[in-house]
Amino acid sequence: QVQLVESGGGLVQAGGSLRLSCAASGRTFSRYAMGWFRQAPGKEREFVGGINWSGGSTYYADSVKGRYTISRDNAKNTVYLQMNSLKPEDTAVYYCAANSRDMTGVIPYKDRYDYWGQGTQVTVSS
Repeated sequence: QVQLVESGGGLVQAGGSLRLSCAASGRTFSRYAMGWFRQAPGKEREFVGGINWSGGSTYYADSVKGRYTISRDNAKNTVYLQMNSLKPEDTAVYYCAANSRDMTGVIPYKDRYDYWGQGTQVTVSS
C-alpha cells in the first residue's frame, strides 16, 4: 500500500508559478506510474498529467501542455508538478495518484489509479 501526501499549494497571481510535491510512503514507489488530477468546485475530477515509473515518459492534458511539467525522484519517493503561467481557470484542488497496473505508461483515466492523496488547494487570482 502507498500513502501519498501533497504539498506546495497556495494562492498565486495569474502568470505566476507554483511547484507541488507528492511524497509517497513505502519501498515500492518506483513500481508506480504517477498522475496528477485536479477538481474545481462543481466539476468532475480531471486528469492533468502523469509520469511513468522511470520518469522516461510523461503525458499532459491539452489545457496544461507547455505550462506544466511533471518529474519524479524515485530515490526520494517524490513526484513533482511544476506549474508556470498559471491562469484563474487552473484554480482547483490538486491530487496526486499512484497506478500500479500501468507502470510503463501514463493512463489519463482516474479509475486506473489505486491510491490518492488528500489534495492541495491551488488558487490563481486574476
